[in-house]
Amino acid sequence: MKTKLLTLLLFFSLVFTLPVAAQSPVLNVTADASAKSGAPGAVVVYTLTLTNTGSAALNLTAPDPDSLNGWPASVTLNSTALNPGASTTAVVSVAVPASAGDGNMDVTTVRFLDGSTEVGRIGLTTTARRPQPTAAGRPLLVLDSYGVSGDQEITPGQQFELRLTLVNRGQDFARNVLITFTGTDFLPVDTGGVRALNEVDPNEKVNVFQSLIANPSLSGQSVATLTVNLSYTNLDGSASFTETLTITINLKKPSVGGPARPTATPTLISRPQLVVTAYQTDVDPLQPGAIFELKMDIRNLGTANARSVTMVLGGGASLNEQGTPVPGGSELSTFAPLGASNVIFLGDVPVGTTISATQKLIVNVTANPGAYPFKLSFIYDDEKGSRQINDQVITLLIYQLPQVEVGFYRDPGIFYTNQMSMLPLQVTNLGRKTAVLGNMRVTSPNADITNNVTLVGSLEPGGYFTLDANIMPFQPGPLNIEVNINYTDDFNQPRTITQTLTVEVMEMPAPEFPTDGFPPEPPPPAEETFWQKVLRFLRGLIGLDSAEPTPPPVMPGEQIPPEGVPGQPIPVPVEPLPRPKG
Repeated sequence: MKTKLLTLLLFFSLVFTLPVAAQSPVLNVTADASAKSGAPGAVVVYTLTLTNTGSAALNLTAPDPDSLNGWPASVTLNSTALNPGASTTAVVSVAVPASAGDGNMDVTTVRFLDGSTEVGRIGLTTTARRPQPTAAGRPLLVLDSYGVSGDQEITPGQQFELRLTLVNRGQDFARNVLITFTGTDFLPVDTGGVRALNEVDPNEKVNVFQSLIANPSLSGQSVATLTVNLSYTNLDGSASFTETLTITINLKKPSVGGPARPTATPTLISRPQLVVTAYQTDVDPLQPGAIFELKMDIRNLGTANARSVTMVLGGGASLNEQGTPVPGGSELSTFAPLGASNVIFLGDVPVGTTISATQKLIVNVTANPGAYPFKLSFIYDDEKGSRQINDQVITLLIYQLPQVEVGFYRDPGIFYTNQMSMLPLQVTNLGRKTAVLGNMRVTSPNADITNNVTLVGSLEPGGYFTLDANIMPFQPGPLNIEVNINYTDDFNQPRTITQTLTVEVMEMPAPEFPTDGFPPEPPPPAEETFWQKVLRFLRGLIGLDSAEPTPPPVMPGEQIPPEGVPGQPIPVPVEPLPRPKG
């Protein structure tokens, strides 16, 4: 009996205990996003919303999240106590390792506990995404490395060879690369400080060598800088880019024999430094035989005033025994001065002051298209009265654009409104070299022009190309016809030749009508008589024409005279046939 009673008590205890376990608190966990991405080395943050959907209060704790690949993660709870129906937030931070590759991912599992019981969990997926290069779609030349011949320190006054290794980090080809070396610490040798490259492919490395001489005035310094300017275009020449590089070169101090002495404290050398900060020409573009004015902005970037500054165009300046500048050895074969010599006196230039200098020059008619370095020498006195010379190099571009004329190969005559006519156009090459032209387009705002686009192609000197376009003017008066011809210049830049022709348009004459209005309509045909019908019947019996008579046609503008007017014919009526006897 006792055994049965214990069995019943155990059964009832199990029955009433199971519903209590089924009523355990439940936590609903949602995230602002279940999957996010971040760059390697970045921290990705998720915001979680926690809602107590159970009937009992929760005292939440968050253990360390489980990471599939071991990516560090942490959880911060806004509130640990959560009543039934209440909500709170939590922040999960996942650190993307710096070594993670593009596309690597990690699943972080976050579990929430009430005491030792898990009441909710969520899985978060984080993907590593490396940022795309910023130079996508354009060329980007950067300095990969540089060095001097023998990798030794340079002594002031020594000539050495500088090596630059350039690399194209962009996604497009770099064309027409110009490398210009500027500054007063190092003087270029042989090339005038300009190097050129035809093309640098994406991810391609190229070496550029330039011979330089360290300025003797650098004596006592440990380092000196050299500025390298890069200019280039993309593959189709539609965009141009510039870069400025600064190179630091170690200098060797002269060794001094004798016993050891205390190290001398270095002192700042006070000296002027004149730099051409900007320059421009009043004629653009420059062509062989062009006369132009060169304007330059010169600034003293040194630490002392420059006195009695003289600028020598073409460089190659030197001092005679009296200290007067002598323009010996100047390079003026391409650009020659006009109206004055190539020696220009500028006066004093204080520290930080910018002055302007202008000079009229002419381009030699024998010059070929290209980029020409133009050397400038500055001669001045420093604060101690010592005469100094330093050189600058600027670059001038020479173009040789096609010289063409658009006209008519015969007199086009007079055009009429709303009537289609022909335009006898002709393009003639007036230059002394072959011109390669692109599409020719003829347009007008007050006319409809068809057959108006064609490819011109190559034109020899004195050659011509014709086009017969169809034109229908809309209104009378002078009509402007615009002709555009596309071509590519010597530096692969697109250009357009635009010329305007004028023709005369007259109103289309109206047809002449009588003064009393529209022309009279022809009279209706006379009614056929009975005997005329009988006559046609008899003709039909014997095989002759028996059709009804038709009135003669009346031409436009012809008036039918009224009957009975003197001098005008009168229609003769048809007499009826005699009635047969019997």
